[in-house]
Amino acid sequence: MQIVMPGIEDLCTKREELNQQILQEEEEKNKLQNDIRILTEKLAKVNEGLARKMATRNEFDRTIAETEAAYMKILESSQTLLTVLKREAGTLNHTNGNNDNKDS
Repeated sequence: MQIVMPGIEDLCTKREELNQQILQEEEEKNKLQNDIRILTEKLAKVNEGLARKMATRNEFDRTIAETEAAYMKILESSQTLLTVLKREAGTLNHTNGNNDNKDS
């Protein structure tokens, strides 16, 4: 024969309910920790990809800047050459004009 003490059965029931809540929360905690691990791995991959893409973009920026600088130098040199050629052409025309007068 089992002796039942008043209140013990109620405490055992409450303990079992609490134990079930603990088990559910531990399961939820494990799921969340797994989700965090997965998201942390994804974040690391995204950060690595971003770093590579930013480095490539910086390379593009540097190449563009160097190309623009070289183009500007070529343009400046072309303008200088054009100015010199015009001046020389003017000098030659002036000199030829004087030579034509001397032959007459």
